[in-house]
Amino acid sequence: MQEPLWTCIPFVGMLLSIALFPILNPRIWEKHMPLITGFWAVLAVVLLSVKYGIASGLETAADGIVNDYLTFIVLLLGLYCVAGNIRFEGDLAGSPRINVFLLLVGTLLSSFIGTTGSSMLMIRPVIQMNSWRTRRHHIMIFFIFLISNIGGCLTPVGDPPLLMGFMQGVPFAWSFRLFPVMILNTAVLLFVFYRIDRKAYRKDIEEGCRPDLSKPDTTLKLEGVHNLLFLLMIICAVLISGILPNYAFFKGKGIPITPTLKFPLTSVVEVAIILLSAWLSFRTTPREVRRRNHFTWGAIQEVAVLFIGIFITMQPALIVLKHLGPEMDIDKPYQMFVLTGLLSSFLDNTPTYMVFLTTAGSLHFTQGIHTLLGTVPAEMLAAISCGAVFMGANTYIGNAPNFMVKSMSDENGIRMPSFFGYMKWSVCILGPVFLLDALLFFR
Repeated sequence: MQEPLWTCIPFVGMLLSIALFPILNPRIWEKHMPLITGFWAVLAVVLLSVKYGIASGLETAADGIVNDYLTFIVLLLGLYCVAGNIRFEGDLAGSPRINVFLLLVGTLLSSFIGTTGSSMLMIRPVIQMNSWRTRRHHIMIFFIFLISNIGGCLTPVGDPPLLMGFMQGVPFAWSFRLFPVMILNTAVLLFVFYRIDRKAYRKDIEEGCRPDLSKPDTTLKLEGVHNLLFLLMIICAVLISGILPNYAFFKGKGIPITPTLKFPLTSVVEVAIILLSAWLSFRTTPREVRRRNHFTWGAIQEVAVLFIGIFITMQPALIVLKHLGPEMDIDKPYQMFVLTGLLSSFLDNTPTYMVFLTTAGSLHFTQGIHTLLGTVPAEMLAAISCGAVFMGANTYIGNAPNFMVKSMSDENGIRMPSFFGYMKWSVCILGPVFLLDALLFFR
């Protein structure tokens, strides 16, 4: 049965609250954000209960929490903790060339330690090296574009949609074929960034801002380097969660939550390894490292509260999408790229990816990549993958690390744009880049 559109009202209300409250009344938002989030989450359950009964309404909410939110927030927490115990310390000043280098390194890392892992690892050195500047928010915007999103397209470790594709039979190394698309996007965005940052840098210098030049601009020291091992453990946990379902012992097994809902055993293993990694990181790293990193729990608390509301309220929207996906008359790569991307900008990009991968697999193609969902032409699979991974950069809620980067930037004195202010940047800068992708790669 198709989900009625009015059950999506709480999700729209949640998005509008995130977008408008910080602009219209930031004090109320900062003070009552958990209550506002809770209101929309409860309303979503109430509307589902009105339509399908209390048991079904609670079941849908519980499914969103257990199968989506829990592993999401534990992964974010683990990476936040481990990365918070790694400190880059040195005399490098945030000049345009240094910033381009940092963004490039982070972008390349994202495919191998995940967009969230790379974001949490790189954000503190980027903030620290640019702490002397007054014009900095554009740096973090491009940070989200590149490191938190576009860089994660080369491996299943890079972004959850690609991991889901791997679990559905897409070969592990297949996504390396997306390298030309990623390189083009990265080159264009870094060129645009350099021009913007050079202009802002010169204005900062003209106004008297100066980096500390008392020491040579060459020293760079890494503290807490052993935490890279715990970072590797977390990456392995994510990868294991995609491999274990292939073994009979793990199929269908889990911890019962309700008579029809289980917390999968594979997720239990993933969560256990991640939490162990975070605990070991804290136990083996001096508190002084976290103090100099200005480590606090504020950013992760804000994201945890906000996203539990998003994950609950978006469940009806995902159900609507699952019903509409097969009915959409889309059979061209550029259509898949645009629709997957636009919906991934506001919904969880993993189920959105699955909806369109399932749709593509049902079109009865005879040549292409053989998956558990059917044969999908390589160009169409590339379009779905790039749409899900790249266009998460369109909004703050499009991908897991986006809002975390915003929160940590705000916490460190970098005044980030509002929800719509950020979208103005993404439409003006990413829009032409994605149009170029559609014309060159997905026609």
